[in-house]
Amino acid sequence: MSKLRTILLLGALLGLSGCAKGFNRLPYDAWYLGLFAPNYMEVWIETADAVDVHDRVFRRAMSGVAAINTPKSLKPNSGGWPGYPGSGAGKHVRGADLPRLIYVRWQSLVEPQTYEAYIPIPEATRQAMVKGEKAYCSFDGKWITDYRYMLTVGLAPGGVTKTWIGGPCLPPVEVARVVGTVVKIGPYSGTSNGQHRPLSETSKAYIEKYGVPYGSW
Repeated sequence: MSKLRTILLLGALLGLSGCAKGFNRLPYDAWYLGLFAPNYMEVWIETADAVDVHDRVFRRAMSGVAAINTPKSLKPNSGGWPGYPGSGAGKHVRGADLPRLIYVRWQSLVEPQTYEAYIPIPEATRQAMVKGEKAYCSFDGKWITDYRYMLTVGLAPGGVTKTWIGGPCLPPVEVARVVGTVVKIGPYSGTSNGQHRPLSETSKAYIEKYGVPYGSW
């Protein structure tokens, strides 16, 4: 093997090694995708897929039950988004670089209706996700450098979605609002004869008493 070929081969191997060790180049192990629904507005997530900046698709990064608050003592005026949304129910999207797009298909059980939404994540949001900020953590009384690596999506009736980024000790920041579209073939990709998952008795009682507060999201 010639000296030139040896140098080129070593360079290629070093390049591959560098990609393997730091391909994503994030200041944390993984970012988090969480989902929630407004009070009593139950949803079932059929799939939440993520696409990172390298166009790698992470299918079913999250699915199933979204975080929700359904007090037994029915409270009126429960429409709108919370002032301080939490992280939501979800998972860390391991192996992914920063997100470029989030796709969610879900059943809005109070209507019932099935929606899908494509939520683009702009560059400014990605930059904010890797910007370290000094933050005071009240639960342990310490100052730390925190990151907004938690991406939280709220799912509301009418196909309305709202997205925030936040950190364990940093307040959430709203970054997107997208209104999804109805999935015409129905729930479960048309395999359930139009049958959605059942609504809980508590949410059903709330809807019967107060209705769905459309327009509050």
